[in-house]
Amino acid sequence: QLVESGGGFVHNGESLALSCSAPNFMLEYYAVAWFRQAPGKEREQIACMSSTDVTAHYLDSAEGRFTISRDNDKKMFYLQIDSVNPADTDIYYCAARMTQRPCARMRQRNYDYWGQGTPANVSS
Repeated sequence: QLVESGGGFVHNGESLALSCSAPNFMLEYYAVAWFRQAPGKEREQIACMSSTDVTAHYLDSAEGRFTISRDNDKKMFYLQIDSVNPADTDIYYCAARMTQRPCARMRQRNYDYWGQGTPANVSS
């Protein structure tokens, strides 16, 4: 029910724009988030936005280069990654949950809906 797009091959230092489509959701009622997962590693949350405010929350290591945003009318949310480097080579997942709970208190297990993942490969 969530569909990511925008992954692919990018060069070191470029920007990467990921999108998540939620056509069947009244997105204004959902907390949304982006996760990343490298082969053999656990999935980790990068950023999230609660349904009740426009404040974005980021993993400490994601501050500065990652920007999460949402457009409830278009039923879309986004992740912009600036100045990518080879360590950003991962599969990126979008996730959502209908809740008013602040997303900063939510973990992977709290999200009900997931996209299929979109891979990003950064060449050095």
